[in-house]
Amino acid sequence: MSSPTVAIIGAGISGLTAGKMLADYGVTYTCFESSDRIGGNWAFGNPNGHSSAYRSLHIDTSKHQLSFRDFPMPDEYPDFPHHTEIKKYLDDYAEAFGLLENIEFTNGVVHAERLPGGGWELETQRGERRRFDLLVVANGHHWDPREPEFPGQFNGTTMHAHHYIDPKTPHDFTGKRILVVGLGNSAADIAVELSSKALENKLTLSTRSGAWIVPKYFAGKPADRYYHTSPYIPFSWQRKFMQVMQPVTAGRPEDFGLPTPNHKFFEAHPTQSVELPLRLGSGDVIPKPNIDRFDGDTAYFEDGTSDDFDIVIYATGYNIAFPFFDENFISAPDNRIDLYKRMFYPGIDDVVFAGFAQATPTLFPFVECQARLIGAYAIGRYRLPSLEQMHQTIADDTEFYTGHMLDRPRHTQQLDHYLYEHNLRVKEIPAGARRAAAQGPPRWAEVESADDAIVESAAATGGLAPEEMTTGGMQ
Repeated sequence: MSSPTVAIIGAGISGLTAGKMLADYGVTYTCFESSDRIGGNWAFGNPNGHSSAYRSLHIDTSKHQLSFRDFPMPDEYPDFPHHTEIKKYLDDYAEAFGLLENIEFTNGVVHAERLPGGGWELETQRGERRRFDLLVVANGHHWDPREPEFPGQFNGTTMHAHHYIDPKTPHDFTGKRILVVGLGNSAADIAVELSSKALENKLTLSTRSGAWIVPKYFAGKPADRYYHTSPYIPFSWQRKFMQVMQPVTAGRPEDFGLPTPNHKFFEAHPTQSVELPLRLGSGDVIPKPNIDRFDGDTAYFEDGTSDDFDIVIYATGYNIAFPFFDENFISAPDNRIDLYKRMFYPGIDDVVFAGFAQATPTLFPFVECQARLIGAYAIGRYRLPSLEQMHQTIADDTEFYTGHMLDRPRHTQQLDHYLYEHNLRVKEIPAGARRAAAQGPPRWAEVESADDAIVESAAATGGLAPEEMTTGGMQ
C-alpha cells in the first residue's frame, strides 16, 4: 500500500523539521515555498517579504538551547549566533538530510481547499492544482506586522520593525527624533542600535505593559542554560521561584527608569537584552509609558508628558495569518486559534499546524518535538481523541499555559517547551498510539506503508520507535 501524500506549506524551521521527520518515516511529501530559499524568518532579505531579520540581529536564545536533537550547532558558533549563522545552520540541516529535493521553490500555495470527501486541493503560484491526503501548515507567524491604533494623527514617518534593516535602511536614521513603541526583543535591539551617540539621534522608548529585562549571561554562562522547568514540580511554584529570583539577579525595570510592569515576571514574555539597561542608565534611551494620542509631530504620553518626533517605529508584534484559507474557514482573529496540542483543528483531521507558539525558551526544539508527532500521525500510528475530549483539552491547556499571562495577542500562543515536550512524549503520543491500535488509523493513513525498519530508522534520528509510541520511553 502506498503512503499518504503530504503537502507542507513553508520551508522555514517548522516546515524543514516536519519534512525531515516525514522522510525518516518513509512518507511521500512535497514542500511548497513561496521564496527562492529556505529559512523563512531567518533568511535575511527574503524576497517573499517574510523575514523580520535586521542586519545586526543576533538570536536571543543561546545555541545550547537552540540546537536540534539530531543536528547540534557547530562548536565554533558563538553563544548567541548572528542571523547569518542561523541561516547557514538551516542550510546545512537541509543538505545533511536531503530536504531540498522535496521543496518546490517560488511555488507557494495561494489557495487551499478541503475536498468534500477529505483531502486537499492546492492552487500554487504557478497556477497548478495539486491534490494531497494530508496538509501541514508551517507558514510561520512573524511576517504579518501588527500595528496599534492611537487617537490623533502623526505627521512624521511611521513604520513597523518588520521593515527595519539598519540605520540607513529603509530610512536615514541619523540626526532624528525617533520613538520606538514596544518593549520586546526587537524593540530593545533597535532602540539600542539607533540610540548610539554616533548617529546623533534622540531615542525614546514607549511601552504599554512594561517588561522584565532578562540578562543574557549569568555567572559567566548563557543565562538560559539554567532554564529548565520540571514536569514534576507544580508550574505555579516554579514561576513563583523565578519571580523571587528575577529582581535579585537582574534588578527591577524601575531601576533603569522603565515604567513598572503591570504584571509579574513570566506573566508576559520577558525581554532579553544586555545593552538596553546600559543605554537607559546612560541616558541614551529615554523611557516613556504608553502613548495617549498624537497631534501633528507631537506624541502625548499617559504620564502627561509629550515630545516631538520625526519617526515612529512600531515593534508591536505580528498577526497569525493563513492567506491561503478562505477567511470563514480557518483563521486566527486576535491571534487566537484553538488547536489541540497546538497542532490539530477539531473537526478537520487532515490538517496539522506546526510552529504556532511563542515557546519558552525557543521555537527550534519545539518544532522538532511537534515533527515527531506529525511523522507518527502521517503513518497512522497516532489517532486523535474524540471532539469532546479535544475541546476540553484545548481549554485545559490554554488555562495551564496562558491563564497567568497578560491577555494580549502576543501571549495567546505562549507555552513552556519543556512541559509541552514532556506531555507529548510521555502522555499524548502513547495515548494516541493506543487509540490507533484500538480504532485503526485515520482514514487517509495506511500503517502498512511504514515497515518497522523505517520506523526504527526514524527513531535513530530523533523520531519514535514503536515501543516508545506505547510507553513514552524516549529520553
